[in-house]
Amino acid sequence: MTPKKVLEMAKENGIKMIDMRFMDFPGIWQHFSVPVKELEESHFEDGYGFDGSSIRGWQPINASDMLVVPDPATAKVDPFFAEPTLVLIGNIVDPITREPYSRDPRYIAQKAEAFLKSSGIGDTAYFGPEAEFFIFDDIRFESTRNGAFYMIDSEEATWNTGREECPNLGYKPRHKEGYFPVPPMDKFQDLRTEMVLVLEKLGIDVECQHHEVATAGQAEIDMRFKPLLEMGDQLVWFKYVLKNVAYKHGHTVTFMPKPIFEDNGTGMHTHLSIWKENKPMFAGDKYAGVSQEALYAIGGILKHCKALCAFTNPTTNSYKRLVPGFEAPVNLAYSSRNRSAAVRIPMYSASPKAKRIEFRTPDPSCNGYMAFSALLMAAIDGIENKIDPGEPLDKDIYGLPPEELAEIPSAPGSLEEALAALDDDKEFLLKGDVFTPDVIEKWVEYKTENEVNAVKLRPHPHEFYLYYDI
Repeated sequence: MTPKKVLEMAKENGIKMIDMRFMDFPGIWQHFSVPVKELEESHFEDGYGFDGSSIRGWQPINASDMLVVPDPATAKVDPFFAEPTLVLIGNIVDPITREPYSRDPRYIAQKAEAFLKSSGIGDTAYFGPEAEFFIFDDIRFESTRNGAFYMIDSEEATWNTGREECPNLGYKPRHKEGYFPVPPMDKFQDLRTEMVLVLEKLGIDVECQHHEVATAGQAEIDMRFKPLLEMGDQLVWFKYVLKNVAYKHGHTVTFMPKPIFEDNGTGMHTHLSIWKENKPMFAGDKYAGVSQEALYAIGGILKHCKALCAFTNPTTNSYKRLVPGFEAPVNLAYSSRNRSAAVRIPMYSASPKAKRIEFRTPDPSCNGYMAFSALLMAAIDGIENKIDPGEPLDKDIYGLPPEELAEIPSAPGSLEEALAALDDDKEFLLKGDVFTPDVIEKWVEYKTENEVNAVKLRPHPHEFYLYYDI
């Protein structure tokens, strides 16, 4: 898509507004709109100015001016706005030097793709995230100096079997029994289908949709794999579409990893494969039908997993899901079928084109551009340094004796631990200037000050239950 074709597209669709979008540092889509007459071919080079000091984790007040330069290849018509609106995702640049902004997550993804090509290992990295989510009917929360609470509700929640609903018709999935009952137990089939159809209308290929394990509307919609940058763009569209379709029908969607106590959390198992000259580099004759390069890539991911989690599991709530001894993929091992291992090699197809590795630790609270880039950098490091992943773990982890289980390392137990690991193990991310020291330092600083410390300083409601009468 060229700038000229974007203008033609706007005319053909009767577009009245142009919506400029970009990703902030933590991973939330931002936007502003201009009338269609304010979009000219020159804007695809000159960009639009905005205040970078008002974006989380970005510029100081004394250097606030930034530019967002629209990428013509990203043009899509928004499916929700009342007036016809064309959306363009932009890249962030410095207005004086015209250099790309190092803290722009999309730029990090672009550099990761360029580094893969320069390494000679491959020319394309495909990503396929399986983003889970919850559909709730009501969410209330508050955190003040003298009180805190949250309250979730859903017509599908098993805790509502006794609620007066005039009438209560039952059919509510029990805890951990939501995979995959048909309607009327599954209340959100039509809603998920509408989400899929809107995604497909936007040109986003979807493979399937279904209810997930937890009660209260846990669900999953799987997008077909795409190259890194394209999948980063698609993931933000994905979250935007799901939230807005749910909102239109009086529901709310969250990608929070662990909103419900004593039921399954929300993960984002992420499939990765590297190709070179249209050939799958991860297909071979080694364990589970993968290549030696794939095993080395697994070695890199396992070696750097604790640091990776700072980007793939970037919230304090992420570690309510990643708890050893339960079903979460916290064990830093690989397997062809063992779903409690951090890395799995899917065995659904024997086709070489389907050979990939699945990193199961991530969750959808992440900034996709940064998470996918970090994962690719770990895989490249493993291949370049021939990192041996060791023997696969095909045993039932929950049946292992304590002394054998103790030998298997685990993912971090907290965001604080993951950030410390990132601070100690960052050299693999700095290669090719993909992640700069400034980006990593700012990420650790921002997450520590705004999330880790903010949670540590506050009394937890359950502490009153445990300790008030001491």
